Amino acid sequence: MMSNKRSNSFRRAILQGSRQIKGCSLRDEVGLGLSQQLVRHIAYETLPREVDRKWYFDSYTYCPPPWLILAITIAEVAVFMYYGFQMDRFVLQVSSPLFLKSPLPYHPQLRAQAWRYLSYIFMHTGIEHLSLNMAMQLLVGVPLEMVHGALRIGLVYVCGVLAGSLTVSVTDMMAPVVGSSGGVYALVSAHLANVVMNWSGMKCQFKLFRMAMALVCMSVEFGRAVWLRFYPPAFPPCPNPSFVAHLGGVVVGLTLGVVVLQNYEQRLQEQSLFWIFFCVYTLFVLCAVFWNIFAYSLLDVRLPPPP
Repeated sequence: MMSNKRSNSFRRAILQGSRQIKGCSLRDEVGLGLSQQLVRHIAYETLPREVDRKWYFDSYTYCPPPWLILAITIAEVAVFMYYGFQMDRFVLQVSSPLFLKSPLPYHPQLRAQAWRYLSYIFMHTGIEHLSLNMAMQLLVGVPLEMVHGALRIGLVYVCGVLAGSLTVSVTDMMAPVVGSSGGVYALVSAHLANVVMNWSGMKCQFKLFRMAMALVCMSVEFGRAVWLRFYPPAFPPCPNPSFVAHLGGVVVGLTLGVVVLQNYEQRLQEQSLFWIFFCVYTLFVLCAVFWNIFAYSLLDVRLPPPP
């Protein structure tokens, strides 16, 4: 069964052939419908090479649609609204006694419940937390999924989420974790790094201004998380949620994420750099798992009581 991913040899042939059509730009296409204009816009937003943009424009069919990021976002909003009405609070929900009693957030006393290392993304500290994450997730995640597919973008997102909770469990051992920032920061940092590395090839408008705005949004969200972490908790001795998950997501985005975005329409299994970063990531996960099993007792960490 043939793969729809291009091999390196096929890519070289396409690049050689593209020299004959350098003067023909995708921007010169006229008479396009709204859906085709959207696809062309997404191509210029995410892909640095004209040959890739043309390939994507000719082959994209909206089938399947970008369902993954939309489904995650809808689920996050639904969970937030459910607990908002249950707690009668939509701002700083983390100050409610019911917040950490949910089966979703990561809590160091409940780290044996493995699903919490991923399910924490569906809980947010308040509407201000959800809004920033949701905006970045939709504005960056949906176009990336349209170009690279749900499997690749889901890989980067889930790796960022898992790296976020595991990083907290190793470096901020007493703190809980909530929010989708690990996955969001993995996608956004991978995209920004891809733009910088291919600056001359990226033809999206207002690149510098939009990068600055993205960095401002990331900084505001990270600053909010740092402030909340060190703000006096509502229910001591349990501290407020950690901000370290953001950093775990950034590291995944700048390594594994960049490799995924740089190799559009090529088989990832043929890229040695992908396997290097994937093996390093797997080693980190294994070390973090052993840390969670043995380090807490060996270091005699005094954890806050379970919620």
